This record gives sequence, structure tokens and C-alpha cells, in this order.
Amino acid sequence: MMKEVLEIIAKALVDNPDDVNITESDNGDNSITLELRVAQSDMGKVIGKQGRIAKAIRTVVKAAASRENKKASVDIIE
Repeated sequence: MMKEVLEIIAKALVDNPDDVNITESDNGDNSITLELRVAQSDMGKVIGKQGRIAKAIRTVVKAAASRENKKASVDIIE
């Protein structure tokens, strides 16, 4: 569920939606780390001014995770 939410948001923001790649890793203890990779030219669009868009993305994913009684973190990687 969280991976799909992140994918929809990221693809809507970037110019190269085919380059969006999300890796999900289970950390045990009910927490998940999602690694978001986008094209170099799209990094600014995903992070936003002063990281506002990145923060909003993380907030939405955490909300989706809490519905499943899990914790999620999002790492944005070049």
C-alpha cells in the first residue's frame, strides 16, 4: 500500500516517470524503509524548495503506514 502511494505521488511530480524506482525493505519491528530513485534532472522536483515536497511525501507515506499499524521512512536517492 505505502509503496503504491509513493509511486503515484512521485510519478505525478517528475518529468521522467519511467525512471521512478522504489525499493522496499522490511526492517523488522513493524517498520519499512522505502528508497525512492528518480532521474537526476527530477531530483529538485521531488525534494522541492527547502525540502518541502520531500517532507510532504514522507508525511503522506507515514499516514498510509499508520493505517496498517506500521512505521515507514522514505529515503530519496540519486
